[in-house]
Amino acid sequence: MEEAAAARSIDLNQLIKTIVVRESEGRYLLILVPGDRVIDWAKLRGCRGVSRLSLPDADEAFAATGYRRGTITPFGAAGNWPVVADISLESKAEVSVGGGVSGLAIHLRSIDLIRVTGAVVADVTKAAEVVSKPATSR
Repeated sequence: MEEAAAARSIDLNQLIKTIVVRESEGRYLLILVPGDRVIDWAKLRGCRGVSRLSLPDADEAFAATGYRRGTITPFGAAGNWPVVADISLESKAEVSVGGGVSGLAIHLRSIDLIRVTGAVVADVTKAAEVVSKPATSR
């Protein structure tokens, strides 16, 4: 993620991941998550009023959206699935979201991303845990 943000000359929190989530058999959601955050499953379940959500495998995500993992975008995705944008997007002036093919990014105002996708804005993420390498003893 850090490399992608650097390549786009943006901060990690401006890099928006589009994550496909299975809500039920044959029903999916697209979740817009800043690069420095991860889905908080309890919050997302509460937002959707469901007791269970899951991540589809790569083939199922492709079938649901028409995009391969790493290129998924809320723009033009097959299925016209509901979009949920984390509330933290509202505080960002500009963001960058994948454009549907490898190496293509769309930079736009966060408010426009929310408006154009018809996203429901909700608190559905938490800060990503920083994984550090263990200290080595000598």
